[in-house]
Amino acid sequence: MEALKQRILKEGQNLGGGILKVDSFLNHQVDPALMLAAGGALAAHFGAMGVTKVLTAEISGIAPALTTALALGVPVVYGRKTKPITMPDKIFVQTAPSHTKGKEVALMVSPEFLGSDDRVLIIDDFLATGHTIMALVRLAQQAGAEVLGVGAVIEKSFEGGRAALEAEGLRVRSLAVIKEMTDDEIIFAEGVSP
Repeated sequence: MEALKQRILKEGQNLGGGILKVDSFLNHQVDPALMLAAGGALAAHFGAMGVTKVLTAEISGIAPALTTALALGVPVVYGRKTKPITMPDKIFVQTAPSHTKGKEVALMVSPEFLGSDDRVLIIDDFLATGHTIMALVRLAQQAGAEVLGVGAVIEKSFEGGRAALEAEGLRVRSLAVIKEMTDDEIIFAEGVSP
């Protein structure tokens, strides 16, 4: 997605330690038109697989997951990070280290909304180490659902997440793949998931 790459180059900030700040269009303020395009591109890639649910983590994964689900005509389920009183006692829970929060984060899903009949597509804002996405995979598996693939808006390939997910037999698609971030430059990989 060329428009996404241009936004990353124009507005993305390398904060060091592998952190890319894209708050102006993805993680704090969301550009709806860009997210509609991203969701459409991810849905086009995975659409023929019979997806019944899109699964993501709150909060930054919700925008691209919602637009992907909209294009596919299926619901979105998101792993909550805090348990509301409306959630039943028995839930699916997995943990993952958060790159931006610097601690372990729990992700919870109610069995009301994810089950063994579901064919799940996992969508997230970033694919970095793959820890959060693997926690989502484990949540889906805990529910007995089938995971069909993983889509990410931005991938930082230098953090190894794709290799970890593909080693689990997962199909991975990223819309912008960054192979290197230096103090002055963001360098995209060529020939890996458009």
